[in-house]
Amino acid sequence: STSTECKLHEIRIMAMGPFLLSGFPGLEDSHPVISILFCVLYLIALMGNITILVVIKVERSLHTPMYFFLSMLAASDLGICATTLPTLLKLFWFNVREIDFDACLIQMFFIHVFSLMESGILLTMAFDRYVAISNPLRYTTVLTDSTIAKIGVGLLLRAVAVIFPGPFLIKRLRFCKANVLSHSYCLHPDIIKLSCSDHRINSIYGLIIILITFGVDSVLILLSYLKILITVLGIASREEQFKLKAFNTCASHICAVFILYVPMIGLSLVHCFAKHSSPFFHMNIANIYLLVPTVLNSIIYSIKTKQIRQGFLRVLSRKRIVYCFDLCIHFLHSKDNLFRIS
Repeated sequence: STSTECKLHEIRIMAMGPFLLSGFPGLEDSHPVISILFCVLYLIALMGNITILVVIKVERSLHTPMYFFLSMLAASDLGICATTLPTLLKLFWFNVREIDFDACLIQMFFIHVFSLMESGILLTMAFDRYVAISNPLRYTTVLTDSTIAKIGVGLLLRAVAVIFPGPFLIKRLRFCKANVLSHSYCLHPDIIKLSCSDHRINSIYGLIIILITFGVDSVLILLSYLKILITVLGIASREEQFKLKAFNTCASHICAVFILYVPMIGLSLVHCFAKHSSPFFHMNIANIYLLVPTVLNSIIYSIKTKQIRQGFLRVLSRKRIVYCFDLCIHFLHSKDNLFRIS
């Protein structure tokens, strides 16, 4: 009995010990070079999403439901960047692979919360386009500011409530000797794979989460765009110009949906059916899942959305005018002081 208690005590200590994050297996010497690429991508994601938030904040003409939802999407992308960037830079720059058990659970929690929020935001954006195209006269009465605020709070509460049990379900597991994660981040399927105890409850929990959140969201998004397509085709003969405008406003949203769901489905399939594939493959799938949407969303909405481009140029013009005005004031003030000295 004493030896059994010692083994259980040892297991508990190991469970609270650090995990080891994986970089690019076999390319450890190239991590500083690889980090340059990741820094550039993260910089694009940060600058792009911050630009979207600033432009929507400054431009009053963009204070509409569509752009409020877009600002929510940009904020969730920034949340993913803030959650994953520190550990990635520590790993690539300083070769710090260790991450504390509780810190790993916290990172896992926020990664999944922001991912789930992004899925919900894309669903609301699809609903926004459906209302705007199918019933434009009621658009402003259906999606009021208070309704948008309630939707945002609801999406946050849904994500937190659904992901909240995850860390506690992991804490009940036993971890023996294996502590090397397959990715540079802490993800739920990756952590439970290291457990030496029965983790069927965790696997069922993860599957249910995917089905009732991402699965339901994707089906509703598909139905929304099918309804939009039917509506647009029904009025195409009378309003050809409106048809083209409708497709243009939906194009960015459809791209964002594919960018989020395709890597997520790929990562889920890898964890389910390709567990014994190379670590390099696992690593790339995880990076695509977390990094590509945050980078491409900002690029797509900044380039594809005409109002964002024009708003950004107006903000730059205002900054330039203010800067020139300050230079003129400074010059006149210096000249006045020079005359006084003379």
